[in-house]
Amino acid sequence: MIIGYARVSTKDQSLDMQLDALNLAGCERIYQEKVTGAKDDREELNRALDTLREGDKFVVYKMDRLARSTIKLLKVAEQLEQQGVELISIQDNIDTTTPMGKAMFRMLSVLAELERDMIRERTKSGLEAARARGRKGGRPKKSSKKVEQALRMYKTKQFTITEITGATGVSSSTLYREIERAH
Repeated sequence: MIIGYARVSTKDQSLDMQLDALNLAGCERIYQEKVTGAKDDREELNRALDTLREGDKFVVYKMDRLARSTIKLLKVAEQLEQQGVELISIQDNIDTTTPMGKAMFRMLSVLAELERDMIRERTKSGLEAARARGRKGGRPKKSSKKVEQALRMYKTKQFTITEITGATGVSSSTLYREIERAH
């Protein structure tokens, strides 16, 4: 059986290009999800790996769809090899049933991890540059007047937390944090 796996990192991205390529590769079943590759526990990937049996082919559009770190890629490849399953990456033109395919797989997994580290480094540098210009990251703080209003409503014991958060716009977690500080 030929099993495919498609993944994009965010809900806004489209799986169409990957699904088209996997269908052209002859995949009989395709598991798909919209979740970051850095996340260790990906439900659809786990389901796909659980369905594979000896002699099956596991097809991905590109290796970075499977995992973003060398360690994770190598773990998956080792698991597939132990199961007697071939790993095929369409874009990377890799087939792990051949010695050259295995070597290329390991090289590309290192490059995928390098790319991820570089993205992380650029993001960190961008945030530092923004802070140097006086910008702050994170969520904007609620106005102290709104928080004080929420606390006053809470102290009257006439309102539920839901009513307080709805009336003031202060989140329940902020409200609970402020209640704890007041004690």
